[in-house]
Amino acid sequence: MSKKISISKAIGEALHEEMTRDEKVIILGEDMGKMGNVFGITVGFQEEFGAHRVYDTPISESGFCGMAVGAAMRGIRPVVELMYDDFITVAADPILNQAAKMRYMTGGQATVPMVLRLPMGAGRRNAGQHSQCLENIFCHTPGLKVIAPSSAKDAKGLLKSAIRDDDPVICMEHKLLYAKKEEIPEGEYTIPLGVADVKREGSDITIITWSREVYFALEAAEELQKEGIFAEILDLRTLVPLDWDAIVKSVSKTHHVLVVSEEAKRGSYAGEISAQIAEDLFDELDAPVERVCGLNIVSPFSPTLEDQNFPHPKDIVRAVKRILNR
Repeated sequence: MSKKISISKAIGEALHEEMTRDEKVIILGEDMGKMGNVFGITVGFQEEFGAHRVYDTPISESGFCGMAVGAAMRGIRPVVELMYDDFITVAADPILNQAAKMRYMTGGQATVPMVLRLPMGAGRRNAGQHSQCLENIFCHTPGLKVIAPSSAKDAKGLLKSAIRDDDPVICMEHKLLYAKKEEIPEGEYTIPLGVADVKREGSDITIITWSREVYFALEAAEELQKEGIFAEILDLRTLVPLDWDAIVKSVSKTHHVLVVSEEAKRGSYAGEISAQIAEDLFDELDAPVERVCGLNIVSPFSPTLEDQNFPHPKDIVRAVKRILNR
């Protein structure tokens, strides 16, 4: 049996099921309680579970993220939301210096089982301080796990696994995917961290991507097929730990690679993946690995300019043809 729900609803279901299953799971964040989150994901949660488990926090990201790290070290499982992933700059110390390092620096005596939910991405005309994709910061930091679901099924299953994980997990959620609906299984299920998903089989080129760009890659693949080019779309789903085996398998089949992400190209995680493929799979490649990413600019407020700031299907099509000399 299955049901059709939006990604935001799937995230809400994951949170509700885990809070019902485990009384140690709590929610913290700005407007998470009475308002039920700015995207309506936790509407009614505070009334059902109480203000001692669903906290409306002050506008102090560093403060409530630090509180969550301390709570997690004492056995609580906090799920924290920053209203936008851009605000990680305010909470860098508790997340990057404390949560990420505590297990290692205590020799495993302390764990930090917390989830940080981060709405990210451009397309809503939110300008430069509310539109970034900053997964590269978290992927760079040892000790953090990072997920970036593109579908309702993955969003629910991965978030449930993240909440049960004993390490800090960063959940990157693209704001423009919240309303996207799809069929998901009825009842209880989880999706393990670190397992990629082949969204489309292909033989000519591997397109590695995640989050919203998965749909742009799929659209591009439809256009390419009209010209006899068959692209394989690999949705990483989990950025850390990286499903390297899935990458090796796909690249060994197609021998051409394009990595696509919305983040700014300079210093991107797409660049890290590209470098790792070039270093470790050089003999499998028939052409250099290429990237299609966002521009190295501040995200504009202007709709016309913002739409030029991140990759679209036409950009992916052009890059594939360039790689394949078509």
